Amino acid sequence: MGKKLVSREEDYSKWYNELVVKADLAENSAVRGCMIIKPYGYAIWEKIQSELDLMFKETGHQNAYFPMFVPKKLFEAEEKNAEGFAKECAIVTHYRLINDKNNKGKLVVDPEAKLEEELIVRPTSEAIIWSSFKKWIQSYRDLPVLINQWANVVRWEMRTRLFLRTAEFLWQEGHTAHSTKDEAISEARLINDLYANFVINFMAIPVIQGTKSESERFAGAEETYCIEALMQDGKALQAGTSHFLGQNFAKAFDVKFATKDGGLDHVWATSWGVSTRLMGALIMTHGDDNGLVIPPKLAPFQVVVVPIFKSDKDLSKIKSYMNDKIEVLKSMNISVKFDERNTHSPGFKFNEYELKGVPIRIAVGSRDIENKTIEIFRRDTSTKNIVSIEKLVKEIDSLLVDIQKNLLEKALKFRKENTFVTNDYEEFKKMISSGGFVLAHWDGSLDTEEKIKKETKATIRCIPEENSEEGKCIVSGKKSTKRVVFAKAY
Repeated sequence: MGKKLVSREEDYSKWYNELVVKADLAENSAVRGCMIIKPYGYAIWEKIQSELDLMFKETGHQNAYFPMFVPKKLFEAEEKNAEGFAKECAIVTHYRLINDKNNKGKLVVDPEAKLEEELIVRPTSEAIIWSSFKKWIQSYRDLPVLINQWANVVRWEMRTRLFLRTAEFLWQEGHTAHSTKDEAISEARLINDLYANFVINFMAIPVIQGTKSESERFAGAEETYCIEALMQDGKALQAGTSHFLGQNFAKAFDVKFATKDGGLDHVWATSWGVSTRLMGALIMTHGDDNGLVIPPKLAPFQVVVVPIFKSDKDLSKIKSYMNDKIEVLKSMNISVKFDERNTHSPGFKFNEYELKGVPIRIAVGSRDIENKTIEIFRRDTSTKNIVSIEKLVKEIDSLLVDIQKNLLEKALKFRKENTFVTNDYEEFKKMISSGGFVLAHWDGSLDTEEKIKKETKATIRCIPEENSEEGKCIVSGKKSTKRVVFAKAY
C-alpha cells in the first residue's frame, strides 16, 4: 500500500494531515470545516468515551441529553459566556425551504418562515442546562446535581484541522450544581485530576496540571483548572479543562435553593469537558514517520494475526495452530483480529497495521508451525522477536503492559528534554522560537501577558499549583511567587 508519509522533520503539519487520512481515522467532509470520523478513528474515540464514561459514573455523575439549540435570550443570560462565544456561533433564523420559482429544481429560504427568536447551535450547553436546573433545584435536598452529556457542539472556526480544530466536534460536557463554594471547587479539582489520570494512564500522555490565567479562562468561569500536554513539534495542546463557575450562572438564571438553616441562596457550579481533540493529542504524542502508535489500552484491536498462506489448506492449518491461543487471549480481555483476507498480500497487511498503529502484530506461516514458533512485532519499538507458541499468551500479556509503560516513559523523556527554565526575556524569546515548555516568572498582569503573546506568540498554558518560587518577572522585573508554563499552542 502507498503508506509512505512525509517525515515529521520535513513537514510536521503535513505529516499529521497525511497520517489522519492515510490511517483511515478521518477525512474532510462536504461541509466546510467539518470532518467525517471513519470507523477506525471512531473505534478509538469509543474506547476513550467508554473509559471516561465509567470514571464519571464511578464518581457519582449521571448522563443526560439536552437540546442542541439554545434560544438567544437564554444564551445572553450570562454575559461573559455569551460574549466569549459570540463570534463562533452558528444561528438558526428560519425553519422552512420552498421551491425557487426562478430556478427549477432549486430551493430557497422561505422569507415567511422566520423564527420569532433566533436559535444558537450550542457552542457549549451551560445556558440550556441551567434553564433546566432552575426547575430541578428547589432545596438543599436536591443537591448536588451531577450531570454529564455526550454530544456534538458547533464553534464556527475559520481555520480548521482534523480533530484539533473543526467547526463541529464531539465531546462530553459535565455540569454540576452544589450547595457550597468549597464543594464546587472540590468537584472542579476532582474532575481535573480524573482527566489527568485518564490521559496519563490510558493515553500514555504526560500532562502538567494547574490553572489558567484570567485571560485564558473559560468565559464565565472564576477559575479554570487544566491539563496541558506537549506535542512532538514543541507546541502545547490543552487536553482538558474543568471550570469553577462560582454563582455566575446561578445568578444569571436565578437558580436558588432553600438552605438547611432556612435561608435562600444561589447554588455553586462547575462545568468541564474533553473532546475529539484528544485524538489529535494521541496522534501527535506517539505517532512516528511510519504511522500511528496506539497505546494498548485504547487500541481497537491490540493484536493482529497475519497468516502467511498460499492455499486454503495452508490457511486451515494456521487457523488450527492459532485458534486455542486466540481464544485464551480473548478470555483475558485482549482484543485480537485474525486477518485472513486473500485479496491483500502479507506485506500489504504488515504496512497497513504498522500505519494504523496496532500494538502487536503476529506473523505465522507453515515454517512456524513446523518449528512451533511465532513471530511477534511490537509497534512502539518496531522490533521483531521469535517465541515458542507455548509462550505466546504469556509473552503477549507481558508485552502489552510493557508497550503501554514504554510509550509513557518515552513521552515523559521528550517533555523533560524540551522543558526549559529562564530568568531572561531575550533568552526566553529564543527558547520559545525553538518550541517546548518554558518556565518563567510572570508578574500576574494582563499587560505583561499580552506583551509576551504579541512579541513571541506564546501564551501562558498553565499556572502550576505547586513549586512556589520567589523571583522577578522576565519582562517587568516585578515580584513573582512562582514560575508559569509558557508555550506556543494549538
